[in-house]
Amino acid sequence: MRLFPSGRTATVLIACVLLAGCSGEPAPAETPRPQAPTSNPATAVPSPAPEPSADEPTPESVIATAKGETVDIYAEAGADAPDRQLSAEQVVSLPGSIPLTFLVADRSEDWVQVHLPVRPNGSTGWVRVGDVRLSATDYRIEVRITEHRLLLHRGDDVVLDVPVGVGRDEVPTPGGVYYIKELLQPPEPGGPYGAYAYGLSGYSPVLEQFAGGEGVIGIHGTNEPESVGTDASHGCIRMRDEDVTQLVEEFGLPLGTPVEVLA
Repeated sequence: MRLFPSGRTATVLIACVLLAGCSGEPAPAETPRPQAPTSNPATAVPSPAPEPSADEPTPESVIATAKGETVDIYAEAGADAPDRQLSAEQVVSLPGSIPLTFLVADRSEDWVQVHLPVRPNGSTGWVRVGDVRLSATDYRIEVRITEHRLLLHRGDDVVLDVPVGVGRDEVPTPGGVYYIKELLQPPEPGGPYGAYAYGLSGYSPVLEQFAGGEGVIGIHGTNEPESVGTDASHGCIRMRDEDVTQLVEEFGLPLGTPVEVLA
């Protein structure tokens, strides 16, 4: 397996982890998670989106990137003790190479409220501003489940509008607000994940585990292009390979980009 340099996508590309709903049938439960590469490792980590200048429009979303491998999560701003501690190892595939990233929901002086990449979906918590680096993006993804469409917004403009496949009735794609926590590249072309796969902060509402993974929801390509535009997956959002490639290589979305799934 190889760890790929980030290029202009502002993310680290790695061998694909096991997302929920990425294939027509579950892979064997003993399928191992990918391990860190043993040769030619890339040392670059995702770089956050740049801070806006004073004369630029205010961006739609703020991103918080942990300065270390762990970050304390507080139930409310100003709390004396953390409610929990979250580590990169818990939520990303290669901690140390992919940083722990959050989408900011609110801010209060020296604190930010963030969406958490944990169960249950919709969880939030507060972190100290000093524990994270703040950046910004004017990109956001909107997924319309009933219409089987994915729209990429940049500010007030829709810059991409393409069909997608979504979860079947018994294993639905969950509605809600999520964000991109990692960008992955399968080790071989032609597999069920397609050319690229984004791991999101959300989880399947039905599958506690899938193919050895934790039921993470993803946006990815597919080797079954005929399934795009239908209810066909175990919960993931499927794109045609040429569309997910455009999303990754042309637009270069940063980690933390918001994804709103409209059920």
